[in-house]
Formats: sequence, structure tokens, C-alpha cells
Amino acid sequence: MRDLGMFGLTIPEEYGGLGLSVEQEVEVAFLLGRTSPAFRSRIGTNIGIGSQGIVIDGTPEQKRRYLPRLASGEMTGSFCLTEPEAGTDAGSLRTVGLRDGDDYVITGTKRFITNAPQASLFTVFARTDPASRTASGISAFLVEAGLPGIALGPVDRKMGQQGAQTCDVIFDAVRVPASAIVGGPAKEGHGFKTAMKVLDRGRLHIAAICVGAAERLIADSLAYAMTRKQFGQPIAQFQLIQAMLADMRAEAFAARCMVMETARRKDLGIDVSTDAACCKMFASEMVGRAADKAVQIHGGAGYMMEYGVERFFRDVRLFRIYEGTTQLQQILIARNMIREASRVS
Repeated sequence: MRDLGMFGLTIPEEYGGLGLSVEQEVEVAFLLGRTSPAFRSRIGTNIGIGSQGIVIDGTPEQKRRYLPRLASGEMTGSFCLTEPEAGTDAGSLRTVGLRDGDDYVITGTKRFITNAPQASLFTVFARTDPASRTASGISAFLVEAGLPGIALGPVDRKMGQQGAQTCDVIFDAVRVPASAIVGGPAKEGHGFKTAMKVLDRGRLHIAAICVGAAERLIADSLAYAMTRKQFGQPIAQFQLIQAMLADMRAEAFAARCMVMETARRKDLGIDVSTDAACCKMFASEMVGRAADKAVQIHGGAGYMMEYGVERFFRDVRLFRIYEGTTQLQQILIARNMIREASRVS
């Protein structure tokens, strides 16, 4: 994957990446989605939330220092936002980054952090304004692994995506210079704004992965239905099996069209925040339905590990949770609709 340049898909060419457009990125994601999610996850933080904040808001020095190493795969990035008591609600963030002379001292625990066991660079979100209880008091820090005070928890045991390792990251009075703030000291308190800027692309990427996984499940289910015989004929000849295959195909096709159209519009510079949320919500729910139907088409074999369908059933469940839950997408979509309608009226 390093030799193919996959760790730098979205990083600009001037920093050693491939500099793919959003449309090109989702085309790659369609293919990655057909494999184990562990492969996508291994490069995902480097091409997504682990690098794009630096690409968008990083200082020239931060870009020169980190982007070439992320693009080559020499360095693995990891995104430390979620905490034991804070996920979607940024106002509940308890990790603090307190100013101490020319440095900041970071203390707190991050949870379910993807690629943390392999990471050499953490993007850490911490509250730098202790008086604030909102996202406005949060800053993003670039923290290199190996600094004194950083410890990792045990690798998490999960329902699915077991090849994609996650764990707690504990920061115990970790000292970093003010220049470690993404964008430099002047960007103190802008951390959550940086995070929001990369979300549209991240949601489209996950939606495309969901499409790829659904298309893999459809191909496997169709192949099985055409060879598995009951009552003297392949089960693909039974209309209720055909109905499930048709539903899977139509929904996956709809999701693919949504993702491609939204990616193209984003490349044109159009605001696609609402549409990206629609894509993520629809595609992640769609692949869950596809996985359920795939197990049903395989019957008892679908429940057995040797066919791989049950693994996909477990793996795709996570897509409805991370990069913003389905419920969060619903709220974002509806609020944006109301806001747009209010402007018109």
C-alpha cells in the first residue's frame, strides 16, 4: 500500500501525495470497500482526518514537517477527539491543554482511537479555555508519539473490524510547544472549526466505502444464489430471493449515484454539507440492509464464518456510528433544511 502511494491519496503532490480530487478519491473508496475494512482503515487516518486538517489549516512549517511523511506511509496519523464522556457533544470535552509559558500541557483520555497502536502523530483536541463549555474553547494540537506522558490502553475487542486496531490514548501532563497548535498559536480555540472543515470529505469517503461493501455483498450473494440448489433448481430462480437481490442492487446504485454527484459538486467548490450528510446517512444504513439480506440469501451458510458474509455483517455495523451517527446526520440535515427555508422566506 505504501508502494502504491495509498497513504497519500489526498495529500497534495507538492508534499509527496497523489493529490486526488474528491471524485477520484471516492472511486478508489468504492474499490477499497469491497475488501476487508481493515485495509481502508489502515490508510484512512492518513488520507482523511489525520492529514486534511494540516492541509487546510496547517502552517507552512507543519505541512513541510508532516505531510511528506504521512503521504509516504513513514508516519501514521491518528485523530484524537472522542473521550469516555464526549463524542458528538464537543461541549463535554474534558481533555485540557493549559498554557504554561511558551508551552501547553495536555492532560486527558481519548477513547476508541483508530490506528492509535501504530500512530506516530496524534491530532489531539483539548480545551484551552477552561472557562468555555462550548466548542469555541477547543484547540487542535499535533502531538508526536513517544513524548513523555503518553500511554496507550489495551487494544479494543470489538464486534467487527477487528483488523482495524483502536485503543485509548492517555495524555498525562504531555508538554508541547505553542507551535504544535494546528495553524500555529494564532489558531488557539479554532480546533473544532478545523475538524468541521474536513467532515464533508470524510463523510463522502465513508459513504463510498459503504457502497463498495454493498456491491461486494451483492456479487457474493448472487454467485451463491446461482449455485446453491433447493427443490431441484438454483435458489436464484425463486422470486423472493430475486426480490432481495433487486432491492440490494437498486439501493446500492442509488447510493453510488448520490456519492458521485456530491463528490463532483464538492470539486466544483459548491457547499455540499447537507448532501454529504445525506450520503453518509443513506449509504451506511443501506449497507446494513444489504448485509442482512446477504446473510438471509446464504441461509445457514451465511451464519458460518467460512463464507465471510457474517464478518461483513459485523464489520459494516460500525459505519452507522463513526464519522457522525445516523441520528446526528438526521439532525444536521433537518437543521440545514430549516435554515435554508428561513433564508428564502
